[in-house]
Parts: sequence; C-alpha cells; structure tokens
Amino acid sequence: MKLAEEPRRIRKLSRRVYSVFAFLLVFSAIACHTSGDPPKVGPVAAQRAGLTPETAEAVGAALRPLVASGKFESLRWPDFRDVSGDTTKFYAGRGYAPAWVDGAGATAQAKLVVSILQKAAQKGLNTEDYDASRWQAREEALAGRPTPDEIARFDLALSVCLLRYVSALNVGRINPQHLKFDLELNHRKTELPGLLSQISQASDIVPLLDEVEPQEDGYSRTSQALRTYLSLTQEDPAQKLPVPEKPVAAGGTYAGIGLLVNRLKLVGDLTQGATVPEGSVKYEGDVVEAVKRFQLRHALVVTGSLGPETVRQLNVPIADRVHQLQFALERWRWLPHELATPLIAVNVPAFRLYGFDEPHHIGLKMNVVVGKAMRSETPAFIGNMTYLVFRPDWGVPPVIVRKEILPPLQKDPSYLSKNGYDLFDTSGKVLDSGHVTPEEIQLLRAGKLSVRQRPGPKNALGSVKFMFPNTYLVYLHDTPKTELFSRSRRDFSYGCIRVQDPPALAAWVLESKPEWTPERIQAAMNGEKSVQVNLSSPIPVLILYATARVDEEGRVDFYDDIYGHDTRLAQALAKGYPY
Repeated sequence: MKLAEEPRRIRKLSRRVYSVFAFLLVFSAIACHTSGDPPKVGPVAAQRAGLTPETAEAVGAALRPLVASGKFESLRWPDFRDVSGDTTKFYAGRGYAPAWVDGAGATAQAKLVVSILQKAAQKGLNTEDYDASRWQAREEALAGRPTPDEIARFDLALSVCLLRYVSALNVGRINPQHLKFDLELNHRKTELPGLLSQISQASDIVPLLDEVEPQEDGYSRTSQALRTYLSLTQEDPAQKLPVPEKPVAAGGTYAGIGLLVNRLKLVGDLTQGATVPEGSVKYEGDVVEAVKRFQLRHALVVTGSLGPETVRQLNVPIADRVHQLQFALERWRWLPHELATPLIAVNVPAFRLYGFDEPHHIGLKMNVVVGKAMRSETPAFIGNMTYLVFRPDWGVPPVIVRKEILPPLQKDPSYLSKNGYDLFDTSGKVLDSGHVTPEEIQLLRAGKLSVRQRPGPKNALGSVKFMFPNTYLVYLHDTPKTELFSRSRRDFSYGCIRVQDPPALAAWVLESKPEWTPERIQAAMNGEKSVQVNLSSPIPVLILYATARVDEEGRVDFYDDIYGHDTRLAQALAKGYPY
C-alpha cells in the first residue's frame, strides 16, 4: 500500500475512499487449509454461423409474449418479475433476436455461462436458483433441428438466470431492509441489460462477471474460505466428540482423543503430520495448543481446557460453517462499496470494534458489549459520528426506568439521590429526588416524569460517549461495569455499545485535533463538567452482523448467531426468487 510507511495522521487526513467491507476484515481469508480457486476458463471460441433470417424472426415472435408475461414455467422459479424490466430492455434492444443460440445450437458464450451458473455454490449461491440441473436437457433440445419455440425458451431461460446471478453477485439476493438491516442497496448497481449484451458477444466472459462483485480483498478471501469449507464437507465425519462430564485440563485424559485429533486436523488447527500414540487417551502437547487455536477462532475463552462449550463448537457440522460463510458473502454484497476513512466498524456477534485509519489497515481494535439477545438487540445500520461528550449525563430511557429504576425506587424512596439521578417534570423542573413520593412514582410509571443521571463514577455511560445521531438512539460509550469485557459472550446492554478502552477510542477519534492529547483526554474524562467536542469531519460507523470472519492473516473465525439473523436469512433464501 503506497501510504503504509507514512505517518498515520497524514494517511488519515487524506481520507482515501475505500470499500465498507474492507472494514471487517471482520469477514476475510482462510486458515490453514486451501482448496484452490475454481477452474480458470479461457476466452471462448468465435461464434459460428448464425440463424437464418426466417428462423431468427420466428424466434423473436416466440420471445415477445414470453418476455412480456413475466412468468416462465420451465424455470425453477417461474415468476421472473424481479428481472422482467431488465429482460424486456435486453431483448427490445436487440429486436428480440436470440442472444445465446446460433446455427449450431448453444453459443460458446452460452455454454460458458451455463458452466458458471452450475458452479454458483462457490460464490455462496444456490445452484438450483439458476436451474443448474436443467441445462443439460435444454441443450439437448437444441440438438438437431430445434423449433423456434425451443430456441426462444432456451434463450429466455439463460437470460433470466444470468440476470439473477449477476444481480445476486452485485447487491445480494435479499433486500436487507426486509430483514431489519437498515442498509440501502442503491450502491454501484450494474446496468444489467448492457452487461448481458457484452457477455453474449465477449471473447472472454469471466472478467466481465468478476467486475460486478465487491472488489475488496476481504470479500475475495471469504469466497476462497467458502470454497475450502465446501471441499471439507466431503471429509466431515458423522461421529461426534463425546462431551466430558467436567472440563479436561492439559495432562488429563479424554476418551475421544482420536476423534478430537481428526477434527482439529480437518479444520486446520492441528498440523496434518501431528500424531498421538495408538490407543492413547492423554490430552496433552500439540493437541492442547490446537484446541487453544480453535477456541480463539470461535470466540471462546482461550484456556486449552476441553469443556462442554468447546466440544459443542467442535461438533458443529462443516455444512453449518459453509452456511455461515455464505451468509457472510450475502451481507458483504449489501453494503456500500465506498466510504471514507477513518472508519469504525462493530461486528455484533463477534463483540468486537475495529477502527480503520486507511483501507485494509486496522489501527484500533477492542472488545465491546452489545444489546441483549431477544430483548434489546443492537440494530445493524450505518451512521456518521459527529461529536463526543466527556463526563456525559444520561437521560434514562422510559423502558429502563420501568425495568431498572422503579423496582428499587419503590423499596427505597431515596434510591435516585443515592445513585446520582435527578427527577424532572415535563417542564424540565428538577424535583426533589431525596425522597420520591408514591404519587411521583405513579407519574414516573406513566411517563409523566423523567429521570436523568448526573455525571460521575456511577453514571451508566461512564466518562465519555461517542455520538453518531440515529433513529435507534444507539451510541458508543464507556461503562463502570468493566468486568463484563472478560466474558466470551457479551450481550448485556439495552442496545447501545459499551467499549472496553474509551481513552484509546477517544484518542483515535480525535487524532485530527492535535490539541486533544492523551493527557487532555484523560483530564476531560476525570473532570467535573460535561464537555462536547465536535469532530473535524464525520467518521462513518458501521454496526454490522457477521457470524463468519476471515481476516487478513488467513484465520477463519466463527461466532454464534446470537440474534437469530442467520436463521431468518436462511428462511428467506429458501423461498427462492423473486426474493
């Protein structure tokens, strides 16, 4: 990278544009196994003799009503209204002449496209969505002397499937907003009819298709990881590891050592040459170190101890890991392809925050606490951080007042004053919080009074909050409950995101303001007054959700689907086109 050797401040001031998903190297590369790229396909042969004018005219006459209907029963998913506009534009632009059939049958371009569609699984797609098992019969129907209707049906089927395939690679199959991901798809959309025209005549198709996908290294590495794990499904044994009654520490005995060794080799955490003595049940040495690597990749506490949770993760079928990588690729395609750095990205199921100070360079990373599953989930969206506040006060949301303030207040009328809270009426007048009356409690329950927590050591937002205004009222902030960061699963908040190292994040965010030295930041965090600092330029903040991550070092990480988003995505994709 050209700027890698320059000072970080100069790199940041340049604010080079880059792809969002470079953000998550949170999604990239593959661990120890590699399976090789899909077969390379060279330029296609030149076209042969065309159809006779009479045949071409008859095919066009057959194509017009098929295209206009928006439904084609021979497709796996007959309703093609999702691409009907593009289909009409494509054929109208060529006078309804067939694009994929010449005087000798399917063109060389058509055969290559069919081959690509049949390998759609390597892109994280379902091959049957693109009629993978139907193409042989369709090509056979073109042998000999096909009728104009047979030619028209083959041609339309290939156009519709290719349009769907290209769109899926470009922006994904599902509109993320249908799954409550607040992301816009109006980014870098390809002009599909024009692309199909190019493909139908190109001497080399593959580069044209490659260009529609996200171009980031992380996306490519995730695709490679998927291909590797697809190959591993053929080796995945059916037998599960036995769950020990209590965790097995290094030096202990474990009856499933043989199965454990095979599993760790399969997923690349143990070298293929590693061996254990025949019949041994001793849990030690390289196997313990391999388990530590496995624990690290699955967001477990890295102890080397073989406990129930580690065994549960070891027993997850490779096919399930394939699905996680497929979903990661789908979500890559949802995101805008260009955002400026610096950039903050939070991967919710990983409970991690990353700060990118230039494309592909992580300048900051830390643990976070996110919203509770099934109760107060942190939403997925994109915002812009514009300011931060040192020593913030906290306007307690009504839901938290009801759940966490009212119960202890009913037992102790002085609870508010003891914990640094003020009580306000609707006009903003401060009421006596030293002894809250039963009548005031009722008004508070009804939402006619409000509670605000003063800055201080007990404040739930800690010493600083980082604001990127949004309709969800979500922001990043400090917390006095620092003990939660040591846990492997960290969904404890009401939706906002608690950060493990607020001074480091503040210094990173304020780097374009040299007057905000680490010493001044620390003094502001320990001060008595609230201080708002506006940023020189907005910093994009991505709150994202990915249960598979492949980093630039070649390590594949997997996380639990804490909010069930993977399950809902799988259900939506199973319904087929139009999504």
